[in-house]
Amino acid sequence: MRRLQQRIAYQFNDLGLLERALSHRSIGANNNERLEFLGDAILGFEVADNLYQSVSDANEGQLSRMRAHLVKRETLAEIARELQLGAILRLGPGELRSGGQTRDSILADAVEAIIAAVYLDGGMDEARALVRRLLGDRLAAPTPETRRKDPKTRLQEHLQSIGKPLPRYDVVDVRGEQHDQMFRVVCSTAVAGNAEGEGASRRKAEQAAARKMLERLEEMDE
Repeated sequence: MRRLQQRIAYQFNDLGLLERALSHRSIGANNNERLEFLGDAILGFEVADNLYQSVSDANEGQLSRMRAHLVKRETLAEIARELQLGAILRLGPGELRSGGQTRDSILADAVEAIIAAVYLDGGMDEARALVRRLLGDRLAAPTPETRRKDPKTRLQEHLQSIGKPLPRYDVVDVRGEQHDQMFRVVCSTAVAGNAEGEGASRRKAEQAAARKMLERLEEMDE
């Protein structure tokens, strides 16, 4: 707990708040679900405010995509691993056995809960400052890629623009244990056949398949 406070550069007045932020629902009633709800709202507001102030040439759609990229589960799980949260999360026996301390969803929820705990302990200014520290360069310099629409949206819009049916996505394989699965998805279109993609979730696999289909369509246009 002491080292975590050093890593986030915030010293709690009420350590009980931090303990609750690190407590998954599998341990019982005194868990971090309510804190997660509050932290998600604070995180979203701070990211939106920073993007509005710092990226003056972006339109609403681009700002929304950049915010979604910064607050998504994978980004927050990265931050949790940088903070080494997995080693100190409070999990029930079942979650521990299934590797819950490494699961993106649990790690991301803990980051949001910590943001809320700081807010309740020290106020909004401290919570917003924490968000800026946690995101660091990710917030200071959004990459051009984060402004772009995701591959599934771009593929759908492209097919609509040329009067073709929307793509179809089918899961053709799921491998691994429940907490560490790999999905394989086929994206089918009337204009360019099929393309496959893999990912740690169905959504990621669909995006990967859509990306490959877009690459195939670009090659056909050359």
